[in-house]
Amino acid sequence: MYNRRVSKCHPRVEAYGAVDEVNAALGLARATAEHDFVRDNLLEIQQDLVILMGELATAVEDLPRYLKDGYSVVRPERTARLEKLVKEIEAQKITYKGWATPGGSVHSAALDVGRTTCRRAERRVCALQETDQLHNMEIIIYLNRLSDLLWLFARWVEHAAGTSLTGADRPKPGLHTP
Repeated sequence: MYNRRVSKCHPRVEAYGAVDEVNAALGLARATAEHDFVRDNLLEIQQDLVILMGELATAVEDLPRYLKDGYSVVRPERTARLEKLVKEIEAQKITYKGWATPGGSVHSAALDVGRTTCRRAERRVCALQETDQLHNMEIIIYLNRLSDLLWLFARWVEHAAGTSLTGADRPKPGLHTP
């Protein structure tokens, strides 16, 4: 943690470790992407996550030195970029009834893994905030918007491929003969 030693189970390590998992899941999603729109945006998001992890790894009392050394922090402009993408996808009026079932494609499934991992990372960062170990609330907002965007990306990918499976489309429980 920016020249400090802490336990591997320290809440700060848990938080940036969870974000690292998000970054890895998005790497898989980017590697399986068939659309430049998703692939290019995922790369930018992964670069944001590196900045976010560095900031999370820095104790509140070390932040002035961290900034003086030239490191970046998560600013509202990064979150605004995610919100712009959310609005862009929502404007396409892709509708779903019920719950979306992950797995319409390898790519959408990877996006859903990224989304659920992002929600876990958000919870870990909230735990830091609750113990006054978070100096930038924008990180929580960013992760929240990111998980929303990843859900939309997954649905957009499924819609583009015609592979979406929503609650309304699921087979009913019970035995079915071919």
